[in-house]
Amino acid sequence: MITVYGIKNCDTCRKALKWLEAEDIDHTFHDFRKDGLDQSTVTNWIEEIGIDTLLNRRGTTWRKLPEADQASVETGNAATLLTEHPTLIKRPVFDLGTKRLVGFKAEEQAALKAAS
Repeated sequence: MITVYGIKNCDTCRKALKWLEAEDIDHTFHDFRKDGLDQSTVTNWIEEIGIDTLLNRRGTTWRKLPEADQASVETGNAATLLTEHPTLIKRPVFDLGTKRLVGFKAEEQAALKAAS
């Protein structure tokens, strides 16, 4: 089963969940805000996916962060920052069990179909 990590009111997450339903792909949804997110999960994602893919530097949350916090991403504090501010994570994150995908473009859709 695929676990979809995201935020309930995120347009891309809603679109992905609707698509998964239409494709009859078995999944569960984990809301960062409601269900929380532990630091070890985020650390594993960073190691597997990379901070540049995982971190949303274009969002409001990033722009509102103090410069010191933004700089701390480069000094190894990324997992703590993303755990404290989960809206910094690009969405959705799909956990396929053996690998993780970020985003919901054609490439991710093809991988989700192949994994189901």
